Amino acid sequence: MSEVSGQEPSLRPKMPPPMSKKSDENAAEKSDQPRKRSRNSQGNDKSAGNKDKSAEAKKSDSSRSSEDAASGEGGSKTQKRRGRRRRNKKPNNRPVEAIVGDAVELNEEQLEARRGESRNGEPLGRYSMIVSKRPDGAHIAVLEGRNLIEYYVSRPNDDEQQIHGNIYLGKVRNILPGMEAAFVDIGTPKNAVIYRGDVAIGVEDTDAKPVRRKDKPKIEDALHNGQQVICQVVKNPIAHKGARLTTEVSLPGRFVVLVPNSNTYGISKRLPDKERKRLRQVLDRVKPKEHGVIVRTAAENITAGEIERDVLALAEQWKQIEALGKRSNRPTKLYQEPELSTRVIREEFNKDYRAVILDNPEMFDDVNEYVQSITPALAERVTHYDLETEALPLFERYHIHEQLHKALERSVWLPSGGSLVIEHTEALWVIDVNTGKNVGSSSLEETVFHNNMEAAVEIARQVRLRDMGGIIVIDFVDMEDRKNRDEVIHTFRQALRRDKTRTQVFDISELGLAQMTRKRIGEGLVESLSEKCVHCEGRGLVVDPAVVAPESAGKRGNRR
Repeated sequence: MSEVSGQEPSLRPKMPPPMSKKSDENAAEKSDQPRKRSRNSQGNDKSAGNKDKSAEAKKSDSSRSSEDAASGEGGSKTQKRRGRRRRNKKPNNRPVEAIVGDAVELNEEQLEARRGESRNGEPLGRYSMIVSKRPDGAHIAVLEGRNLIEYYVSRPNDDEQQIHGNIYLGKVRNILPGMEAAFVDIGTPKNAVIYRGDVAIGVEDTDAKPVRRKDKPKIEDALHNGQQVICQVVKNPIAHKGARLTTEVSLPGRFVVLVPNSNTYGISKRLPDKERKRLRQVLDRVKPKEHGVIVRTAAENITAGEIERDVLALAEQWKQIEALGKRSNRPTKLYQEPELSTRVIREEFNKDYRAVILDNPEMFDDVNEYVQSITPALAERVTHYDLETEALPLFERYHIHEQLHKALERSVWLPSGGSLVIEHTEALWVIDVNTGKNVGSSSLEETVFHNNMEAAVEIARQVRLRDMGGIIVIDFVDMEDRKNRDEVIHTFRQALRRDKTRTQVFDISELGLAQMTRKRIGEGLVESLSEKCVHCEGRGLVVDPAVVAPESAGKRGNRR
């Protein structure tokens, strides 16, 4: 009642109003009647009291409605009640969504500097992005010239499989000292795993115990069962394995990456030295004391005001995440990355892209609005491909289907007639280089060298396209000259520099083997576009029934 009337509820129990002499006589008469009669009268009194309360509530609501009407607010009483409920509602526990950017106002000089190169009014660039909307999700293809180099699929069930970058409030369920790891419940179907090296000791969002060794604390010293930790997904769940976590959280923006509760300080190494020096001065002014900041490659030629606004927005976003984590008492999602199409544009799109082409009107409007907010100088490169007026589907128009089918095959042909044979297991890829039809012209060493040079460039492309992860072993054709081996591995490393996923390449051994590692974030291209065969379970062969049939069954067949 006090909530309806707007008065503060009193903690002191209410006393009944004083009764008159007549009411005392009535009460005495009622006390002489049977107890059953007395109970009924009490029930009637209660119902009467409830009616009085409801009447008062209605009266209060009607008076409030009249006041709202007098103040100029329109709408029915029901709508006004709903509005009051929404205003009085407690803060929701929805995850904080990534900042997609606000509109940026630039003068003509700044716009011209960021527009990139063009010829005869047509933008120039090395790459293009093709986005096609289908019933199963959005398919995104990245082309370098006319060659397909990257392919992404965004499906509706990505909240369970594509969770890379999301931040969760997790609860430690089990600690395995022998594996130096712990399983954490983050609210997904499978518990995630966090290793000792990914646990940040001393962060404010953990209640970790004192460690025995400061240099390499044990996992059981840093975490304990039932502990709540704020953690971020660094690797999507793959097959039967859960996601991989880290407590070193980072929030990516358009121009910077905020590392909360850290003293991290960095600038992208891909920027020229003069630009790095300018950005270092900007970073000294805008960096918060309690957080670390990493400046991205996209910050080239960006004003100090835009970088400062990006930093402040991310810092405010982290405050919201922390507040949501304090309000939650169970495993829950605190921060959600945007959908894949927006995420790819945030990470990839720059003046090196000559076009972003989309065949869905709604997705085109969303992407165009997002690009207008973050890089208005490049908004004209976002175009809509009208399927009703065009003769061919978008992917067929740019020959993506053909290249995609080849990327799913086991063998890849090289321009001079050589070939690659690609096989993979759960955590290992093997690539065999063959000369094939390439017979050369002068000497065997020269033929093998040129074949391996072609293979090095094509392997770098296949690694990105097929999204290979883990350990990769490449068996180049044997070369006797050491200089040739060094030249091939140098060409391979240069081709991999365009890959933003972290890689490490080792020299070619005496056996002609080159070993490399590539960070594995999710499932590869083949797994995302296929399902295991129900007969062979992905092995590619069917065992002879006569071999696996019971011996007794064979004997019975002979007797017949």
